[in-house]
Amino acid sequence: MQIGIVSDTHDNAAQVEAAVETFADAGCEAVIHCGDFVAPFSVTPFDGDWSFYAVRGNNDGEWAVQSTVEDFGTYFGEMGEVTIDGCAVAVYHGTSGEIVDALVECGNYDYVFHGHTHERGHEERAGTVRINPGGISIPPAPEPFSVATLSTETGEVEFHELG
Repeated sequence: MQIGIVSDTHDNAAQVEAAVETFADAGCEAVIHCGDFVAPFSVTPFDGDWSFYAVRGNNDGEWAVQSTVEDFGTYFGEMGEVTIDGCAVAVYHGTSGEIVDALVECGNYDYVFHGHTHERGHEERAGTVRINPGGISIPPAPEPFSVATLSTETGEVEFHELG
């Protein structure tokens, strides 16, 4: 199964559309947004032919983001966990690096997905894989906007630069 991972889209409609197109082209059956949509109009394009999950980011100031996600997906609030294709996944925006580390190091998850830093990252520690798909390019994060896809069958993570 392919999982699409995205974070920190910050109301950039063109990049949201590029992410959705990338996930559709990759055949994703699940998409997880790690927070910072900002406004509800940035949520609705993710209503696709996949299961959709999201957490709240520190810039998601409009509480209607929750009800918009819930129209077609699952909204976890600050943090959530889900099992997808037999893989235990923790999802958190990433505002606290200490919490990200605790989720990775606790041993309860196969994967920990987070954003917040706008810098993509991929590492394995003690059997848990941490993935940050990146985000829109906001200094000091100089990288172009990217999203990630994960194959639950092979464990392969691919980053897709979209802007």
